[in-house]
Amino acid sequence: MKQQFSPASIVSLAGAILAVTGLISFFNDATNLSVPTFFYGVPILLIGLAMKNSELNPAESTISSSELEELKSKGPKELSNLIGDVTRFRYGQRAHLESSLQALKLWDENKPPQLREIELIQIEKNFGVRMKFDFCGVPLQKWQEKKDRLGRFFAKDLIAEISSNDQGELFLELLPKASNTEK
Repeated sequence: MKQQFSPASIVSLAGAILAVTGLISFFNDATNLSVPTFFYGVPILLIGLAMKNSELNPAESTISSSELEELKSKGPKELSNLIGDVTRFRYGQRAHLESSLQALKLWDENKPPQLREIELIQIEKNFGVRMKFDFCGVPLQKWQEKKDRLGRFFAKDLIAEISSNDQGELFLELLPKASNTEK
């Protein structure tokens, strides 16, 4: 997906422009312009900076808009909601899928798992997803124990496949049951 500006950046930029315009107007004796722009610009700038401080960037995605439209029309609604949720900016959360991982007891308060990448998988006419996590404080064994529940948790008729590499990355694949039985 293409890189986008975050709402926090846009709000910060708008506030900065208004505040600077207000200061310049003040020093040029344009009081009608300086008072509202400065007094609205500074709070807007502070709000934008506060948003930027609590911002969680979207997970990387290789999903094209045409693939996403096909998923929305033919695939499970839960998967399109999942993809939409993790590919947007979030505020006030420490990690994507925070509440889901807490419910699954795959959460570590000090080092929560971080979703880095999501990819759509299409096997025949069925859809699934592949997610790449930095699993940080949650050991691989704990993920393996929750494997059956992970498959059912995000959408019905999915089976979870879990693998990892030496770099502390965990790959969670949620695959359709029909395609898994053919392997």
